[in-house]
Amino acid sequence: MNEHITRTEHSAPVREFTVLLSPTRRGARLARLLTTAHLSDWGIACEPAAHIVAELAANAALHGRVPGRDFRLALTARRDGLVRIEVTDTRAERLPVASVPGRHAENGRGLLIVEALADRWGVTHGPVPRKTVWAEIDLVPRPLHRVADIHDPVDHVPAFHDA
Repeated sequence: MNEHITRTEHSAPVREFTVLLSPTRRGARLARLLTTAHLSDWGIACEPAAHIVAELAANAALHGRVPGRDFRLALTARRDGLVRIEVTDTRAERLPVASVPGRHAENGRGLLIVEALADRWGVTHGPVPRKTVWAEIDLVPRPLHRVADIHDPVDHVPAFHDA
């Protein structure tokens, strides 16, 4: 296991943690537990991160498993409130697809959970034979900016939009 604290050009500390884990249910569970422990040690209370790691690590163990090859969990926490999660496996040909499972399906909802909890997520290819599924969470919410002093004629609420 590796943990680093680095400094960017503005002296904002960045905390990083990486670990290789076996592509098993036990490895996936350990990924979630390590995420919770490290974020807690860093003073970050972020339950969504634990759920995201649980889903991505379970996918790495189930769909990205290659005998004899581990998956990698990487966590990064920046001072500006960004938490980045990366799970890397060695099955680049098996890309994750978020889809709506059948009503009675017992699985297939993991990426829908990731999509709901993360502010952004995606897949990075390489180096061969790897792929990394990543997700980012903004712990500091974006401010709302006033668009105009125009009121809705029905309920008289000012108009706002996301920045």
